[in-house]
Amino acid sequence: MDEEIKTVKIDVFGIVQGVGFRWATIQVAKHFNIAGWVQNKPDGSVEIVAQGPLASLTQFAARIQESPTPYAKIHSITTNYITKSRLKGFNVKY
Repeated sequence: MDEEIKTVKIDVFGIVQGVGFRWATIQVAKHFNIAGWVQNKPDGSVEIVAQGPLASLTQFAARIQESPTPYAKIHSITTNYITKSRLKGFNVKY
């Protein structure tokens, strides 16, 4: 039986732009076979929409919370499950 696919929106606040955060997030997504995208926001935060089996999403989110790059300084993260059509690949959204 296939595990149900979930989608999560993660907003990351702190020093997360200009430090390789998006690139490192893509590497983590590839590692856990997560689809979705990552995007810098005008307020200096980073928004991530990630989709995959719940177990993989949980591991992905935990790795993001630890910061996928040593140059980022995360101050806070909000995570919300959302409804989204099926996504393919993981990339930077502009």
